[in-house]
Amino acid sequence: MQTALQPPVQESLFKRFGLIFGFIVLLGIIALPTPEGLPVAGQRMIGILIFSVIVWMTDSISYPVSAAVIMSLMAVLLGLSPDVANPKVLLGTSKALGIALGGFSNTAFALVAGALFLAAAMTQTGLDKRIALFVLSKIGAKTNRVLIGVILVGFILSFFVPSTTARVSCMVPIVMGIIMAFGVELKSRFAAVMMIATAQADSLWNVGIKTAAAQNMIAVGFIKSQLGIDVTWMDWFIAAAPFSAIMSVVLYYVLMKLMPPEKDEIAGGKEAVHRLLTEMGPMSFNEKKLLFISCTLLFLWATEKILHDFDTSTTTIVAIALMFLPGIGVMNWKQASPKINWGTIILFGVGISLGSALLSTKAAAWLAKIIVSAFGIQTMPALIILAILAAFLIIIHMGFASATALAAAMIPIIISILQSVKTPGINIVGLTMILQYVVSFGFILPVNAPQNMIAYGTETFEVKDFIRTGIPLTIIAYGLILLLGATYWKWLGLV
Repeated sequence: MQTALQPPVQESLFKRFGLIFGFIVLLGIIALPTPEGLPVAGQRMIGILIFSVIVWMTDSISYPVSAAVIMSLMAVLLGLSPDVANPKVLLGTSKALGIALGGFSNTAFALVAGALFLAAAMTQTGLDKRIALFVLSKIGAKTNRVLIGVILVGFILSFFVPSTTARVSCMVPIVMGIIMAFGVELKSRFAAVMMIATAQADSLWNVGIKTAAAQNMIAVGFIKSQLGIDVTWMDWFIAAAPFSAIMSVVLYYVLMKLMPPEKDEIAGGKEAVHRLLTEMGPMSFNEKKLLFISCTLLFLWATEKILHDFDTSTTTIVAIALMFLPGIGVMNWKQASPKINWGTIILFGVGISLGSALLSTKAAAWLAKIIVSAFGIQTMPALIILAILAAFLIIIHMGFASATALAAAMIPIIISILQSVKTPGINIVGLTMILQYVVSFGFILPVNAPQNMIAYGTETFEVKDFIRTGIPLTIIAYGLILLLGATYWKWLGLV
C-alpha cells in the first residue's frame, strides 16, 4: 500500500516545496559574487530564469501566477540593480517594470492573443467540429483509416485553429463520441491509439505551421528583435512542413505497430460519424462567415512578402476585429471572453519579457559562453552543433509542462550560443528555427504538453502507453532533424 501511494506523495512534495526551493536558489544566486563580464542585472536575471524554470518544472504555482511573480521579481530586482548602460546609477523600478511588461507590446504577443480569439470563434460557431466530422465522414470505418482520419484532421485544423489546446479540445469529444458509437471499450487499444494520435498529430503540426502554436511566435519574435529577420508564414511552412508530413506517416506506423487495434473494421463506424455530423444540422450563416474570414486570413498569411507587405500579426488582428463587428462578426465579447485562456496570454507576454531581459542584461550571452565552452562547440560544424543542442532541448523538455515556457527560457540563450560560435557560414536564423521545431517535441510524457494532458484525461490510455509510443517517435524525430539538416535544410541554406 505504501508503494502505491509513494508517487503521489512525491509529486505533492514537489508541488508544495517547489516555490520555496525556487526562492532559495534565487537568493543564493543573488548572494554570490558577480562573475567577471556579467553585470549585476544579468546575474539577477539568471537567478530569475532559474527560479522560473524551477516553479514551471515543479508546477508549484499556476502559469498565470508564476507570470505575476516573475514580473514582480524583475521589477524589484532589476530596479535595484545598476543600469547596464550606465552602471553608476540604479535602473529604477519604473524602468524595470517597463522591461517586465515589454513583452506585451511585441507583435508576436498580438498574434498569439488574436489566435486565441480565432480559436474561440471556431468553438463558438462549431466550425472546427464540422471540419473534423466532415473529414472523418469521408474516411470509412476501417480502424486504420479512422486513424489516418484523426491525423488528417489534426493537420487540417492546424491551418484554421491557431491553438493546440483548442484543436485537441475540439477533437477529444468527437473521438470519444466515435469510440462510444463504435461500441468498443474505453480501455481498448483502438481507443488508446485514437486518443494518443489526437494529441501527437497536433504536436507534430505545431512544428509545420508557424501560426499553429504559441511557442513558434516566441521564437519568431526573438529572431525579429535580436537578428532583424522577419520569418514569414510561407518561409516557415516551406522549411518545416516536410518534417511534420514525414512524422505524421511515422506516427501512423508507430501506433499501428506498437498498439494495433483489436479489430480491422468497426461495424457501424461510418454511420456513427455521419449521425454526429447530421446532428449539427446545416451550416449556419456564422460558420460560413467564419470560414470565409479564416480562408482569407490563411491566404494573407501564406502570401506575406509575396503579394503584399501586411505582416501576420496585423492581418490576424484585423480579422479578429471583423469577427466582433455587428452584422459582419460571428460572436460578441461576452461569448468570446470565457473561451479565452487568459493565463496563456499572460504567460506568453511575460515569457517574451523574460527572454528580452536575459538578452539586454547580457545574461544570455554570458550563459551562452559557459555552454559553448562546456560542450566545446565553438568551432564545430553546424550539423554537430544542431545535434548537440537538439538533444539538450529534448532532455530538458522532459521537465517542462509547456513548450511556450521552454521557448521563453531557452530561445534567447540558443540565439546567444549561435552568435558566439566561430564556425564560418553558420546560419543563426536557420538553426534557431530548427531548434524551435525541437521545442515542440513533447512526445514522451503526458505532462510534457497541455494537449497531452487533455487526451490523458479521457482515461483511454495509461502513461506507459504514451511513453511506449512517444520514445520511438522522439528518436525518429531527432534522427529526421539531423537527416533534413544534412540534406533539405542545407539545400535551403538554413544549416
